[in-house]
Amino acid sequence: MYLYVENGQVTIEDASDVWGKGVHETIRTMQERYGDEKNLSVIAIGQGGENLVRFASWINEDDRASGRGGTGAVGGSKLLKAIVIKSKTNWPQPASDEFDVARKNALGVIMAEGSFTEPRKGGLSVYGTNILTNITSGIGGMPTYNSKLTSFGERAETLSAEYVNEHYLVNNPTCHACPVACKKEVEVEYMGQKLRMESVEYEPAWSFGAHCGNDNLPAVAWMIDQCNDLGIDAIEMGNCLATYMEICENGWSTYEHLEWGDHEKMVELVEKTGLRQGVGDILAEGVRRIAEHFGHPEVGMHVRGQSIPAYDPRGLKGMGLGYATSNRGACHLRGYSPASELGVIGWKTDPLDWETKPELLKVLQDLHAFSDSLDLCKFSAFVEDADLYAQQYATMVGIDNFTADDVLKTGERIWNLERYYNYLALGEEAGADTLPRRFLEEPSTMKGSEGHVCELDKMLPLYYELRGWKNGLPTEEKLRELEIIA
Repeated sequence: MYLYVENGQVTIEDASDVWGKGVHETIRTMQERYGDEKNLSVIAIGQGGENLVRFASWINEDDRASGRGGTGAVGGSKLLKAIVIKSKTNWPQPASDEFDVARKNALGVIMAEGSFTEPRKGGLSVYGTNILTNITSGIGGMPTYNSKLTSFGERAETLSAEYVNEHYLVNNPTCHACPVACKKEVEVEYMGQKLRMESVEYEPAWSFGAHCGNDNLPAVAWMIDQCNDLGIDAIEMGNCLATYMEICENGWSTYEHLEWGDHEKMVELVEKTGLRQGVGDILAEGVRRIAEHFGHPEVGMHVRGQSIPAYDPRGLKGMGLGYATSNRGACHLRGYSPASELGVIGWKTDPLDWETKPELLKVLQDLHAFSDSLDLCKFSAFVEDADLYAQQYATMVGIDNFTADDVLKTGERIWNLERYYNYLALGEEAGADTLPRRFLEEPSTMKGSEGHVCELDKMLPLYYELRGWKNGLPTEEKLRELEIIA
């Protein structure tokens, strides 16, 4: 089935004609069926969600993924193929006339000269998210060859935003009303076929690139589009391939062999994963279960079952603490410390200095918990602060005396509630805040972070003290302070 919503009226419709189809074809079918593409929005699952791939995603308008956590598999389990919305209804209006002032204040800092997000001039606007490839690889902060190394060296260049812009860029589209325009539409040719897609983002460019020992950019773009059509998380998929490559390298698999950088075989296995065919049925279980299946859990680069993104904790210590303490598993977005460690925001810290990271992570986690609740792009936090968020929120919903302190307190309440939920619903006990042994015990051998491991054991006690937690769990005193329990 699929849900069809038009001007507030919801109906359940038969989806049998698109069941088994990819996201792209499903969206085209709905556009042809209902017309008026300008006022039509479609979010859908692909074969990955239908086949309950553990990391299946919902895909919005062909290329925008609700990427992590396997929500596409939830849709598949309920036989829900798509949600189609057609509406000409105006957006809700702000409760206060002062919202326009708050909005202009926020836009002012986003568009300020010298800002990383400055439209058409800043790094994100000119190059998109992939601007980070050369930067993180250059400082020894990019997990490579399933995190055995921390840099892709000179080979990172052919995956970088600079290289993409010079050789493949064809358009600069935007999300709705966004002044930054970080999307970078590209056109590549791979295996004799042309592909136009949006975009070669930093995370999947890394997961299918450096993490797999692959520097073929057209192949990377092809696999990102494959994931979007199959409806699976491109970050996790690249990690699954990298995990399986290390397993094959060590002779632990009797299934078909996958060499480092064999992009043609990678493309084949992405398809088999979405359809759960052959070894793809094992890969569809995600990094943790792949590593456990082959008897070597130590090669699975994950936290709480979710694979790592494109930052190595040996070269970016704050991200190590961020992975370990994220309530949804390894995640860069719940407390984006690289913004500080790479000098993007005013609060700059040394990426190799672990002592500054507990305070940094707590503040960023609380701030992002609030901004995520507003459904704002993470890039707003590169320049906006809690005061600007407070102004926009208060004037939109119509409340008085909402301050920056209230923003951070709300975020802190959300963060503690999530952690308390994990304890109540999942039975998560003390000790769950950890990292793969590789980051803790195997020093980096690459320039920029050479000799470093992630000092998680030193950061956690300081972090827990700031949080008012005991052994990774909120105390009753903290839960009462935040009005989570009576």
